[in-house]
Amino acid sequence: MTERSIPHADDDRITWLNLRSVALPLANPISDAKVLTGRQKPMTEIAILIAEIETRDGHRGLGFSYSKRAGGPGQFAHALEVAPNLIGENPSDIARLWDKLCWAGASVGRSGLATQAIGAFDVALWDLKARRAGLSLARLLGAQRDSVRCYNTSGGFLHTPLEQLLKNTELSREKGIGGIKLKVGQPDWALDIHRVSTVREHLGESFPLMVDANQQWDRPLARRMCRRLEPFDLIWIEEPLDCYDAEGHAELVRQFDTPIATGEMLTSPAEHWEFIRQRGADFLMPDAPRVGGITPYLRIRTLAEQAGMSLAPHFAMELHVHLAAIHVREPWVEHFEWLEPLFNERLEIQNGRMRVPNRPGLGLSLSEQVAGWTVQQAEVGQRA
Repeated sequence: MTERSIPHADDDRITWLNLRSVALPLANPISDAKVLTGRQKPMTEIAILIAEIETRDGHRGLGFSYSKRAGGPGQFAHALEVAPNLIGENPSDIARLWDKLCWAGASVGRSGLATQAIGAFDVALWDLKARRAGLSLARLLGAQRDSVRCYNTSGGFLHTPLEQLLKNTELSREKGIGGIKLKVGQPDWALDIHRVSTVREHLGESFPLMVDANQQWDRPLARRMCRRLEPFDLIWIEEPLDCYDAEGHAELVRQFDTPIATGEMLTSPAEHWEFIRQRGADFLMPDAPRVGGITPYLRIRTLAEQAGMSLAPHFAMELHVHLAAIHVREPWVEHFEWLEPLFNERLEIQNGRMRVPNRPGLGLSLSEQVAGWTVQQAEVGQRA
């Protein structure tokens, strides 16, 4: 038998795609410092872009991206426009397909909404590859551990009264969550110090505590606030400055003992590279859906680890628990329960750690509720 006549074990082809734009409601309007400073309105829902991929041989993958406040309809429209480029392609060629989709929409940019739209496809392709191998995504990528440290953010927003904030910290600890993050950045900085001081006293000196200013300080105020926050032994101070101010963040890294964290708003490896190059963070916080999926996230991870930076991926714990498991330096994963209603499965948390699911792929399936929240849906190609 000649080489040409030997059937290829990996000659599967993508035949069908299903896209959904989902408006996921939040239980309560959410406010951080950007709301209190008048830059944004309270958040009431999250726009989720869901991609389902199916191949000729019956393999399936599930992926998602998201947008907070504006952007959901735009992500859906862009994803639908470039989706036909995947039909007939081998689903194993993930890096090549990412580039193909990126260049299909390159005239509107290779970061931001354009790549966030293709991020849902990229996650679905990795999910499909891991499912086909019978491995969790973490195992497929090369897991370093089977659980990761986790901290809660959803209980610490600025719309939460202080008394309820303290109750939320207890609920998080009862769930087995290993750290608490508080939002700061109010126009009256003294209120921030009071909240942090009260929570630190309530938690005790040794319990991991972080704060997040959501970019609301200028350089002089950031220096003052970092100095005032030093006594609280924080794990990090997050986004003290504008998300693109690599130089300013680098100055804070050099000046203060408390670690500086940033990166969640960056939307490409190139933007992250500027912070890595300038050592503009102790903790870099890439968000896989925001940078365009798992493929660009892995590029950022390699660059950051080479530079000796720690990572703490932002939001989307259902995805990031797998990616955090592959980091050489143990990261932190952010606990948000906001996306849980989308899926039938729940993550297991115990003793301050989030266990990596051992189900194939992401280990996720869509809940029945998703149909009721779907505002747009489209199919591309034909099911085998």
